[in-house]
Amino acid sequence: MSWEAWFTLAVIGLCLVLLIFTRWAADVVLMGGVTLLLLFGVLSPGQALVGFSNEGMVTVAVLFIVSAALKETGAIYWISDALLGRPKSLKQAQLRVMLPAAFISAFLNNTPVVAMMIPAINDWAKKLKLSVSKLMLPLSYAAIVGGTCTLIGTSTNLVVNGLLISETGEGLSMFELAWVGVPCVIVAVIYVLVSSRWLLPERKPAISQFADARQYTIEMIVDAAGPLVGKTVEEAGLRQLPGMYLIEIERGEHIIPAVAPQERLSSSDRLVFAGVIDSVVDLQKIRGLTPATNQVFKLDAPRPERCLIEVVISDTNPLAGKSIREGRFRSQYNAAVIAVSRNGEQLKVKLGDVVLQPGDTLLLESHPSFHQQYRASRDFFLVARLEDSTPPRHERAGLSLTILAAMVLLVTFGFMSMLTAAMLAAGAMIIGRCITGGAARRAIDLNLLVVIAASFGIGQAMHHTGAAAALADSMMGGLAGHPMYALGVVFVVTALLTSLITNNAAAVLMFPIVVALAETMGVSYMPFVITMMVAASASFATPIGYQTNLMVLGPGGYHFSDYFRLGGPLTVLVGIVTVSVVPLVWPF
Repeated sequence: MSWEAWFTLAVIGLCLVLLIFTRWAADVVLMGGVTLLLLFGVLSPGQALVGFSNEGMVTVAVLFIVSAALKETGAIYWISDALLGRPKSLKQAQLRVMLPAAFISAFLNNTPVVAMMIPAINDWAKKLKLSVSKLMLPLSYAAIVGGTCTLIGTSTNLVVNGLLISETGEGLSMFELAWVGVPCVIVAVIYVLVSSRWLLPERKPAISQFADARQYTIEMIVDAAGPLVGKTVEEAGLRQLPGMYLIEIERGEHIIPAVAPQERLSSSDRLVFAGVIDSVVDLQKIRGLTPATNQVFKLDAPRPERCLIEVVISDTNPLAGKSIREGRFRSQYNAAVIAVSRNGEQLKVKLGDVVLQPGDTLLLESHPSFHQQYRASRDFFLVARLEDSTPPRHERAGLSLTILAAMVLLVTFGFMSMLTAAMLAAGAMIIGRCITGGAARRAIDLNLLVVIAASFGIGQAMHHTGAAAALADSMMGGLAGHPMYALGVVFVVTALLTSLITNNAAAVLMFPIVVALAETMGVSYMPFVITMMVAASASFATPIGYQTNLMVLGPGGYHFSDYFRLGGPLTVLVGIVTVSVVPLVWPF
């Protein structure tokens, strides 16, 4: 090998060491590697930056906007509420988690899917009195294998497809990967249902040890044209809200205390709840409920642009000693009070009649600028914005699902490329007001895009210096004439690599190696590329190999060993399925 090839391998080795043994961010490490290769002349500027113009990388960026729009409109909550239901056993609960997660992840990037489903499943588990640790890892694993079923299921598939287009001029069709992805989903679901009883211990999330003790009182109105009218309290999902209970219903002049689960909701019912902060935020997202205070509709900013802000009244606040209505809180601060907490007490008066006292904690709905404007004000002891508290655009949920379906159909029937359809869908989401321009910009994960682009640069160095061919020769060893064995080696090496670094980086680094391996053996590169794609996503044994595994670590209260115990055998099973199925569909 030339010195450039040895230098490239040394840079890759250094990047791997830093990613595994330090806390440095992957985008910093890999861009540092590209910089070294550029500095020493191994890469030209055009080669170093080739990843930033790759079709797969740009498609990933655009699909972030599509996924965010589905979250902003609450469309994912529609789907999860309809599919989760009320199972009668733990196995049924796991099945109801895994099947929807796998299905949705086939059409959306699995990372935002898991992010959206974690709070829904957390609340659902509390209602059913199930251990959340029995559900979070199955959620992550189902999202991972579900993402292998279609071209758009995971960013790895899109990135490798971009490499294929660059290398051969042809890419994969939308559902081509389903031949191997669907069997992997079936095997994964059956394995988790059978083995999790013994291999997945019951854990308690760390956050549950420090539960929020603040009890808020909040009033909500049943929308006249909403989907809750005519439903019972239980059917509406208001019977067993985690950390919150329905105190009473005010219907005209009539008060209904100790509300029965079979009580039917009527138009304009005023529902009085008491509960903790997280549950108050969740109430805001239920379609068919709006805050009872009419002050919400008098604020300047459109409701989808607002957020929830928590404030503590100070002893110098000019409204202390006055009721919320008398002090004209909304006019004073351009913020509507939607809930009040006072030393855990249940307040017996209507929200507008609450007389504010120093130390009262108020939950406000306002424009995000409130936080900047009043965080240093002497009127409040504390001003804190609640993350992910913007009310969903429920009226746009149907439109967002229609746009998603149109995108999938356009790609499936070959009318447009994945990039064109994704850009059209993202534009339609913005024009259709499913998501604002600002939210669309914030939805794009720049760190991930830099990781992908930098990996392309390093992959270019491996290809052009001959390092990839040299590694392919060394992998050949005694595998000459045995492509099935070589396929197994590709899966093992890629799976190990993706367990240590990011899946996208592993796929991009392995791509030139597997192509060179196929050329050396004189066989088609497609079975090796497909196997590598699945292996890059088959990261079940560690929490650091795949982002969704890391996302459920805290909510599930897991230990590192839990991943290896349940995910190690699953990686082996998926590997066996992949190596067995791939040559049948993509012959050597």
